[in-house]
Amino acid sequence: MSESRRPSDVSGRLNTAVAHNARVWNYWIGGKDHYEIDQQVGDRVVTMFPVIRDVARADRQFLGRTVRFLTAERGVRQFLDIGTGLPTSDNTHELAQRIAPESRIVYVDNDPIVLVHARSLLTGTPEGATDYIDADIHHPDGVMEGAAATLDLDRPVAVMMLGILNFVLDTGEARDIVRRIMAAVPSGSYLALTHPTTDSDLGGEGNVEAMKFWNENATPPITARSRAEVSSFFDGLDLVTPGLVPCAQWRAESNSGPVLPQFGAVASKP
Repeated sequence: MSESRRPSDVSGRLNTAVAHNARVWNYWIGGKDHYEIDQQVGDRVVTMFPVIRDVARADRQFLGRTVRFLTAERGVRQFLDIGTGLPTSDNTHELAQRIAPESRIVYVDNDPIVLVHARSLLTGTPEGATDYIDADIHHPDGVMEGAAATLDLDRPVAVMMLGILNFVLDTGEARDIVRRIMAAVPSGSYLALTHPTTDSDLGGEGNVEAMKFWNENATPPITARSRAEVSSFFDGLDLVTPGLVPCAQWRAESNSGPVLPQFGAVASKP
């Protein structure tokens, strides 16, 4: 990890008095890197929207299936994981390098507590490479500039945007971010994405009040989107079967995972 990425200024950025998404998410999936305020807000959200723990776990399982699929079946050897979150078990580099030790992975996040734990993301194989850059998805050109230090952007890259675009509140801006990042990677690259929804056929109406509570009591603010809005992030890309579905159902072993209000999809760049 380069000197500019060391967590020297983390203490000034870390606010433990307000619940933060990375820490609450960690709490929901059974991790230990959270504070009392995160547990309090997380528990309140659960009372309002009980499936949120299932959503958190399903999103993490989607990551595993996606990385294994792209590495083993599509031959991807480079991953750009934007919105990394707190390290747990089976992180992207561990999954990819278990199959292909030469895989190269760049993690991106701008959460100070993730930066504190970034060194545990840099324990990859000697044949491959892992790196972490402290960057903001709202500035995609900076993300790609940082990624280019480790990844060969003339070769296919799997761009992972799991549960991150929901923190870009303007849908037009979110679409532009995806467009600019995918424009920076070559043909044969992939976009993997998950995103919460309020669509009633997936039980998403419960997201409305839960997100309102979240936005009044935690950070950063969040939004959910409709199927059509999430689909628009894949404009110009070719969706991989089964397309845009609840993330728990995407290439699940039984093909009948639970219906949860969290979309998941993978698409290739022609």
